[in-house]
Amino acid sequence: MSEVLTFKDVSVVRGRKELLKDVSWEVKEGQRWIVLGANGAGKSTLMNIAAARLHPTRGTAGILGEQLGRVSVFDLRPLIGLSSALVANSIPASETALNVVVTAAYGTTGRWREQYEKMDERRAFQLLHQWGMSTFMNQPFGKLSEGERKRVLIARALMTDPELMILDEPAAGLDLAGREELVAQMTQLAADEDAPALVLVTHHLEEIPSGFTHILMMREGQVIASGELESTLTEENLEATYGLKLSLRRDGGRFSAFAKI
Repeated sequence: MSEVLTFKDVSVVRGRKELLKDVSWEVKEGQRWIVLGANGAGKSTLMNIAAARLHPTRGTAGILGEQLGRVSVFDLRPLIGLSSALVANSIPASETALNVVVTAAYGTTGRWREQYEKMDERRAFQLLHQWGMSTFMNQPFGKLSEGERKRVLIARALMTDPELMILDEPAAGLDLAGREELVAQMTQLAADEDAPALVLVTHHLEEIPSGFTHILMMREGQVIASGELESTLTEENLEATYGLKLSLRRDGGRFSAFAKI
């Protein structure tokens, strides 16, 4: 399998604060990764590097066979599908759901005077349909529910047929029903052999879909553990990740954790 991400001793420093410290990580084609950690663990900073939106202060970051700093990020970004709060906040509230998806073809977040081919609009509609949002295609993005916006953003991330797809806390802000619907759809995505390499960021075990293969566990900008999900997601590693005595449970391919009393 070819390498999608190759990070070696990656650090990010802002002022006196070290957001990431000596992170080494490899993602290969066909793998489905979970990045797990509490708020402030450095997950989103790491994802910004993986999405070619941030350069490391130290270390080397290889993305799809290219090294950041030695390649134009504008050549890399169309190959990376990104669903995140940063993307959501950059989309005009008045933009229709269809336009939110189709504008990914040009790497923009608002439709202006540019012209799109019919095949682009058809693909955008098909992706909205795939994620249960085709009936909302003409609805303004700002008037959609939180769960609806999440699904539109995932459809947008798939628009360019990326080689890497990053889902940064896609279930954040959803209620139980919305979360479970989204997890079920992401389970289907993980099972799709034609889907790109997937990286899903979360701080809740309950949001991990079935079918994900690997996990990176982080705390305070450092890697606690990394490897295959089955052998790496242990109570010991979970306790080190959150700094709390925890009981890990698994039921039908899904995980949960509770504080030990």
